[in-house]
Amino acid sequence: FFLSSSLLSRIGGARKAAARAQFSKGEQRDLAQVLANGGVALLAALAFGLHPAEGWWALFVGALATATADTWATELGTLSRGQPRLITNGRRVERGTSGAVSGLGLAATIAGAAFIAGGGALLEGQVALGVMIAGTLGGTLGSLADSWLGATLQARYTCPGSTALTEKNTCPDGAPARLVQGWPWMDNDLVNGLATLVGGVLSLAVWVGLVAGS
Repeated sequence: FFLSSSLLSRIGGARKAAARAQFSKGEQRDLAQVLANGGVALLAALAFGLHPAEGWWALFVGALATATADTWATELGTLSRGQPRLITNGRRVERGTSGAVSGLGLAATIAGAAFIAGGGALLEGQVALGVMIAGTLGGTLGSLADSWLGATLQARYTCPGSTALTEKNTCPDGAPARLVQGWPWMDNDLVNGLATLVGGVLSLAVWVGLVAGS
């Protein structure tokens, strides 16, 4: 996850700079971001270590696939030539807007989820088709849940004299920004954490369904 994300972040740096300007945090990951993206997967991995049931592995793969899918979508989707659309109503918005999706971003979402799901299946010692399918679906849907949360509940702000939306709660001059959308405590880290939980649980649910139907 971290290696692939780091490599993708190096692509198209100049075109990504404008989109990153509105993010609440910079390109470098801090502890909160690491926990938001990997906390659910870490807990699932610990549970798997204590009780090695394949369901825990499906949860782990789905959570990590969600984080990877979302990161790939962000890193590659911002390179799309056309303007992305808001996931809730299809309205065209600026690149980097929380909740925005594009064709390239959706393709990157599926590819990122499948990348982790395939690796997770192979790490079991054999190609576990059920985990691969569950992880890909869970990761893709978890990433879309991230976009939906970003478009509806995540805090967005504006600064005096500007209509541009930003995730930052302070303006460049240090003045507090005005909340215009979402809940003030719903920041990007919390959105990411909730999305990985959704992706992990959905992956587990799909895996259980596949096992029950086999």
